[in-house]
Amino acid sequence: MRSSNPVFSREGSFTREPGYAGFGTSGQAGGPYGNPYAGTQYAQPQGQGPLTDDQLHQMYGGPSAGPAATGRMTLDDVVARTAMTLLTVVVAGAVSWLTLPFENYGFAIGASLVAAIVGLVVQFREKISPALVLAYAAFQGFALGATTHVLNTIWSGIAIQAVVGTAVVFGATLYVYKSGRLRVGSKYRRIGLAIGLGFSGLLLINCIAWAFGGGLNTWGGPLGFGIGLLGVAIGAFYLTLDFSEVEEAIARGARQEEAWRAAFGLTFSLVWIYVEMMRLIASLRGDD
Repeated sequence: MRSSNPVFSREGSFTREPGYAGFGTSGQAGGPYGNPYAGTQYAQPQGQGPLTDDQLHQMYGGPSAGPAATGRMTLDDVVARTAMTLLTVVVAGAVSWLTLPFENYGFAIGASLVAAIVGLVVQFREKISPALVLAYAAFQGFALGATTHVLNTIWSGIAIQAVVGTAVVFGATLYVYKSGRLRVGSKYRRIGLAIGLGFSGLLLINCIAWAFGGGLNTWGGPLGFGIGLLGVAIGAFYLTLDFSEVEEAIARGARQEEAWRAAFGLTFSLVWIYVEMMRLIASLRGDD
């Protein structure tokens, strides 16, 4: 199923392991009710009698055909890659926070642009590249560290509040998704995607206008609060698509390296929520 998440929206985002979970696949050895070991190292050659004791011992003593043996993606793979990617974001953010001058926004803007370009390459590249995913995380973390430093100087403690808020949104979204209260259907995807694209487009137009001396202040007042709240909701929506896509990819037997694509999607969504959470908190705290 095709996802509406910006990261997973390309057809065939997760590569399927050939011949796995292939209901209806033609040419399956043994047929639907034939020898379950047909086409494997344990297949019984035609014209021979029952398996010997040595053959049976080899069959039951051989390696398991589980994910570790076949190279298929597991949930553990996704968790490990996501943790590695998020750690890269945190480390790069800490370096940016500690080394960049408070008044210097140029490095943050440059790192953000590079992260956006690398993210687009990762999204549209047919074969996933772990190096590019980690590069995206590093540049994104560098930009976030500088931005957070500025905001935390204006509103002391906003960084910790945004991290806690992001964790709460992630946990609540995962709970609602796993409880079955939320169904990720085609209509849900289409509506959410339309809202997300419209939201991103408006923010982009406002940023361009702000660069030329116009635009609206989206980091304070009722407008900032409304935009932040909507942004957090859209980030939670993207998370539900991530969860659904990961489950479907594992069920389809996606290759193990595709866990990096899932990690990229989850990191994208969490970074989105973190930024919008800072906007929301800044609007609530006002001039304090």
